[in-house]
Amino acid sequence: MTSGTRSGVTVPAMAASASAQGWVLRPAVAADIEVIAELRATVMRADLERLGRYDEHRVRQRLRDSFSPRHTSIVMIDRELAGCVTIRPAESRQWLEHFYLAPHRQGQGLGSAVLRTVLGRTDARGTTVGLNVLQGSAARRLYERHGFVVEAQDPIDVFMVRPPGASEARKAWP
Repeated sequence: MTSGTRSGVTVPAMAASASAQGWVLRPAVAADIEVIAELRATVMRADLERLGRYDEHRVRQRLRDSFSPRHTSIVMIDRELAGCVTIRPAESRQWLEHFYLAPHRQGQGLGSAVLRTVLGRTDARGTTVGLNVLQGSAARRLYERHGFVVEAQDPIDVFMVRPPGASEARKAWP
């Protein structure tokens, strides 16, 4: 098997599924904002429409208003921007935000591979991670597989939390 490089660290390819091999995380730069805003609009459209919340301008502007290159990583495959993820410090936890993968990259194990890497970093720091996901979103199952549990919810959002090492604890169950 070949190896992939993630944030300057070489990782065996078996750490990700065959179709998710060869990806890297690179730091975001300010110039990434518009392509990420478009990615967000594409990825979230179906769920926002289902909830009656899709607004062509607002879906992009919310990303622009909260974009932080300092806390965002870009998922690259070859020379293609395949997605992004933000881990933002806030009070007693880190917030997982803006985790989007291009539709043609979804369902291939890439999301799990990226999430394992990001959560490995927060686990190493002993940090709890929080996030919110839209009600009815398929992404909720991904987060649950990685140890997130529901903390609260409202008609639009499900707020989830994951203590450090939660994924490893779930694997230990018979």
